[in-house]
Amino acid sequence: MSKAIFKLDATVRTDLGKGASRRLRHQDKVPAIIYGGVEAPVSITLEHNKVHQAQDFEAFYSHVLTLNVDGKKVEVLVKDMQRHPYKLKVTHIDFQRVIAGQLLTTNVPIHFMNEGNAGSIKTDGGHAEHHMNDIEISCLPKDLPEYIEVDIMNLALGDTIHLSDLTFPKGVESVELGKGEDHDLAVVTVKLARGPSAESEDDAAAEGGEGEEGSTEA
Repeated sequence: MSKAIFKLDATVRTDLGKGASRRLRHQDKVPAIIYGGVEAPVSITLEHNKVHQAQDFEAFYSHVLTLNVDGKKVEVLVKDMQRHPYKLKVTHIDFQRVIAGQLLTTNVPIHFMNEGNAGSIKTDGGHAEHHMNDIEISCLPKDLPEYIEVDIMNLALGDTIHLSDLTFPKGVESVELGKGEDHDLAVVTVKLARGPSAESEDDAAAEGGEGEEGSTEA
């Protein structure tokens, strides 16, 4: 993965409004905004081809990026990205400033490990039901992980991994867990896979139940 995806050139824009943004998009540029910290929000413009290449990488959304805004380096996180409904076009990006030494809150993706090797899946006919694909965390910029690993190797059929079962990197905390014990959300559960035979048995059981109800009413 090229480190270039973490560094993008940008220019400050003063021509604002929907019309201006539309003109920029026709020029293959992406309107964006930087906000957060003590400085005022700044409207910027980026080259669409560079953004398009970068946004294909998962790390682009969870890594601290460096924007070179007219020669001034600004460290940011992607907080929101808007796309065209059917074209492969990024139409707007919201960046949040990252301040060294200040806690930040963001979402990082989950990487599920050993999903194909777990005995409950490989031999017992189970499948992993993902309840979430990313986790909201709080940490200092220097401690920001690109992802959180969730190992399901030893998960038996019917077992669930919750947020409290995870091992977070040093300096990283779950935002949800910080709200109390009732926010210990499920992350993944191994359930018995439903095949054609199971569905047929369910249908037969349902039909049998209907027949019993009919004889009772008679």
